[in-house]
Amino acid sequence: MHAASVHQTESVLLSILVQLIVMIGAARLMNSLFRRLNQPGVIGEIVAGLLLGPSLFGHFFPALSTAIFGLKSAQPITIISQIGLILLMFQIGSDFEFGHLGSKRNLRAAFSIAAVSILAPLGVGLGFGVVSAPHLAPGLNPTVYALFCAVAFAITAVPILGRILRQYGLTRDEIGVIAISAAAVNDVVGWVLLAIVSAFASAQLSPQGIGVQIAGLVGLGLGAWWLLRPLADRLVKTFPVREGEVAPNLMAIIFALVFALAICTNALGVFSIFGGFLAGLLFHRHAEFVDAWRRQVGQMVLVFFLPVFFTYTGLRTNVLGLTTAENWLWLAVILVGAIAAKIGPVYLTARLNGFAPKPSATLGVLMNTRALMELIVLNIGYDLGFMPQSVFTMLVIMAVVTTVMAGPLLKQLLTAMNHPIPVGIEA
Repeated sequence: MHAASVHQTESVLLSILVQLIVMIGAARLMNSLFRRLNQPGVIGEIVAGLLLGPSLFGHFFPALSTAIFGLKSAQPITIISQIGLILLMFQIGSDFEFGHLGSKRNLRAAFSIAAVSILAPLGVGLGFGVVSAPHLAPGLNPTVYALFCAVAFAITAVPILGRILRQYGLTRDEIGVIAISAAAVNDVVGWVLLAIVSAFASAQLSPQGIGVQIAGLVGLGLGAWWLLRPLADRLVKTFPVREGEVAPNLMAIIFALVFALAICTNALGVFSIFGGFLAGLLFHRHAEFVDAWRRQVGQMVLVFFLPVFFTYTGLRTNVLGLTTAENWLWLAVILVGAIAAKIGPVYLTARLNGFAPKPSATLGVLMNTRALMELIVLNIGYDLGFMPQSVFTMLVIMAVVTTVMAGPLLKQLLTAMNHPIPVGIEA
């Protein structure tokens, strides 16, 4: 029995190692290619996943695809990718200068942009779901289907946005800080909505449950501000960065803290990755530590963990499954509605908060990036059985297109504003 167990473990390990080699290699290759095309490298990693899936590799080489990406190692790969997301969110949280939000205008802009970037696409997505349900999801609960479409339209991808801001040198610029702050609020609300919709779909929704969730989130935020923030200051002081390196003891404590907060946010229904973001906020004032952490841990996260998530989720998307003209017409409706519902309202809101046209347009473009969070939302809806394969594929394409748009539009806008664009920053 023991020998059989060891053999099974080795078999699963071998399968995982092969998958990791293929995923990381393909992701790095496409990352480099897309950066040469002046696109964020992360888009290349997502495209790598699509190419490895049934849209290309799985279609032309089904037997080989099954041999490499068999189901027996799906859960370990998923866990690896989720750990990477948590660590990336810590890095994003720690890497921003939120002092810009001390300005009343910027604080007001961040929250008003967050509100409009949720409400407008939420309404458009709900309308799309109601209208399309008889045509695209005839066998599903139309209310639940429409609600999942609404959340998918409303989401903004904080991790992707963070990587794009790093690439374009906006991490400490007021536009970047407002965008990431608004996106963080957007995503927290989005995840709460997703949890509510999931509970509704499973007939487990109750006013008491929602109240407990909100109270828990408020309590966690207050605890982080009053207890964990001073603890973070003391830890950095006790274990100072020496010769540009984070002390091993401090690194171990931070890993434990990040994962503990991930457990807390997961228990509160806003998913584990926001625990990582909250932990990062505790350390963002310590620039020397942040720089050292990025060098020691950040590159491993960007090169190893994140590509695993992007390439693996692409395996579930089949672009070739859109075989009719009606499918492509619905895809066009999704693209137009999703893009207009984000960029337009955000632009107008930024203008009302005193920003010039080009910075306002920049905020609209940034808030339109959906890729990572969109993929997570879509996978949840698909796994729960409330989103058909065709709509899943359409919304994945929408997530990619809305994020691909960011690169060329940002370059054009930043050049017009005489904002320097860094060269050679990993993204």
